[in-house]
Amino acid sequence: MEEKAKVYVAGHEGLVGSALLRSLEKEGHSTVITRSKKDLDLRDVEKVENFFKEEKPEYVFVAAARVGGILANDTYPANFILDNLRIGSNVINAAYLSNVKKLLYLGSSCIYPREAPQPIKEEYFMTGALEPTNEAYATAKIAGIKMCQAYNRQYGTNFISAMPTNQFGPNDNFGLENSHVLPALLRKFVEAKVNNKPTVSVWGSGKPKREFMYVDDLADACIFLMNNYNDSEIVNVGTGEDISISDLAKLIKQVTGYKGLIKYDHTKPDGMPRKWLDVSRLHSLGYKHSVSLEEGLVKTCEWYVNHIKEKEMKVERSMAR
Repeated sequence: MEEKAKVYVAGHEGLVGSALLRSLEKEGHSTVITRSKKDLDLRDVEKVENFFKEEKPEYVFVAAARVGGILANDTYPANFILDNLRIGSNVINAAYLSNVKKLLYLGSSCIYPREAPQPIKEEYFMTGALEPTNEAYATAKIAGIKMCQAYNRQYGTNFISAMPTNQFGPNDNFGLENSHVLPALLRKFVEAKVNNKPTVSVWGSGKPKREFMYVDDLADACIFLMNNYNDSEIVNVGTGEDISISDLAKLIKQVTGYKGLIKYDHTKPDGMPRKWLDVSRLHSLGYKHSVSLEEGLVKTCEWYVNHIKEKEMKVERSMAR
């Protein structure tokens, strides 16, 4: 990507999109296009096509998606599949119609079979049944990948797809009912420390293992792929290291300074037993992550605590008026 090229980041207000903005700025890209959800509904095909005609972006990062944790995915499967199908198909087709030079579509590690051998290689894609709790979301992401591949084959486009592992960092969703496991746990431990709660409840058995990548590393990897990768085959993006949920909880407890006990709620689902990506392809291309899990947790915890303080100050100011 040329520094002055017009780059559109779809989903710039989210976890990955906001990290992409930071990385693009760091790399010297001065012409980055964004639109908020209220200004551009990516589920509306006419609005998306008109936006591309007007702005004519040269490079596109598709980081926009409806996302959530196990409970949200399992409770609202129709919303997850419909919204993500619309977002993916609208942006990918508009990019083709507008002659975009290159597009990077962000998928998810949940596109792989529930019982996939570990670590998960790219060639395991579509070789088995999906995890039922996030099947709707995964199906929509698979459709986006296949759409990129189909457009490359039929129209000669340069649309690539990256499969990120679980990511975390600033601007994450820290909701207790609809977020992913790491931000939910971080919030629980911070609040438990502040309120002197004797225990923190962790969903499930604590046995499942997950891989986590600090979101700024993911953003850097996406820009690296945009500059160095030109193939229809998907690429895993992760750290190549995983951790059990129980060990993650202990690490977050340590980072937050919480002194109470951890209890496991066995009435809640575990989800997939393990999700650990093989990142050999990414490493062979020349990219490797730089932020450790503990370092990323410290940064995220600091951001979260400061963010909560800012919100409290805004409330106090509004009440004082």
